[in-house]
Amino acid sequence: MNSQEPTKRVGKAVLEALARGAPNVDLASLPNLTDLSADTLTDNVIAINSLTENPRQRFVNESLVKHLHSFVREVGLTTDEWMSAVEFLTAVGQTCTDLRQEFILLSDIFGVSALVDVINHPKPPGATESTVLGPFFVEDAKTIENGQSIASEGKGEYMLCRGRVTDSKGDGIPGCIIETWETDEDGYYDTQYDGRTEADCRGRLVTGDDGCYTFRCVLPVAYPIPNDGPVGKLLRSMNRHVFRPAHLHMMFQAEGYEELITSLYFKGDPYLQSDAVFGVKSSLIVEVDKVEDPDAAKEAGFRHAPFHLMTRDFVLITSEEADEERRRTQRIVVQPR
Repeated sequence: MNSQEPTKRVGKAVLEALARGAPNVDLASLPNLTDLSADTLTDNVIAINSLTENPRQRFVNESLVKHLHSFVREVGLTTDEWMSAVEFLTAVGQTCTDLRQEFILLSDIFGVSALVDVINHPKPPGATESTVLGPFFVEDAKTIENGQSIASEGKGEYMLCRGRVTDSKGDGIPGCIIETWETDEDGYYDTQYDGRTEADCRGRLVTGDDGCYTFRCVLPVAYPIPNDGPVGKLLRSMNRHVFRPAHLHMMFQAEGYEELITSLYFKGDPYLQSDAVFGVKSSLIVEVDKVEDPDAAKEAGFRHAPFHLMTRDFVLITSEEADEERRRTQRIVVQPR
């Protein structure tokens, strides 16, 4: 009986995967991935990933593998701990919906969101600082005219917000799109309510010819980040509180300027110094005035007094100024291999 040559046939599943676009790699060009040890595994993973065409992606992948493998070695990660991590991340993904972003929340509570923001958006003196986006941004905010309210009646204590959006030279920026969102007086965002049919306590408006803006809302309150899911369970295991200080989210977009994502925090809030997602910056803390005059309330569009008045200007930087600040601070590693 003649000896048989090892078969080179591949099954239907392989052919179908190739037909769907799986890379048809020359196997002879790959490193030998058999009999790998703790000493050789990392280098071989990096070697096979080096086929990545995009240089930035290749650079990031290599660094990611190095740090992940170093972490596993440093802590002596057990099989049970690895499986717990897999199950945890699976639960995080399963918790995400169109209205809830558990992965952003996970990034937030480990300070990754804040670090990415600081690295990517350094600001020159005088420019408004940025902060974390948070997990409650959704894109269905209603468009309002200046002076109108983003909140329906009965959502909390009245607040009037007004100010001006300028460039670094102090000139007003007309046509700047402002997106803003906040909690109601109970500390909930609209997306946290069952049966939500439309946006509330969130809105979109455009600055006037002089860069000025005005809108009505409610005074936000401190609240817990979502803690009924896997991230909340993790925080409990670390004995960390889940609270954020009261704040008003603001996002600014204008042609030729770097997008600004920021928040305003309120003086006197008990959680200012221990924000669960590391977002507070001193320059973003504001103090509001309480207006008791019923005529002023009526003129502002409120049904009655009192109302809180917040006056705040915002300074945007151009895309060129932003690039220059990043080069100056040299915070972003961009050198691919």
